[in-house]
Amino acid sequence: MALGTVLAFMMAVTALSLPEMIILRKVLKPKLLGIFIGIMTVAIIFVGYLFNWIFA
Repeated sequence: MALGTVLAFMMAVTALSLPEMIILRKVLKPKLLGIFIGIMTVAIIFVGYLFNWIFA
């Protein structure tokens, strides 16, 4: 499997997991939590593509 794909998967599993969202829901407002999820998703996808491009 490509390095960027594995890296993106590992980052997504920890950053966007259900327990993480439950914890953050108690701290952040729903709109801010949605922004966090969106930014993290885009950033993780970008890092995955970047690593696949660099190390391919």
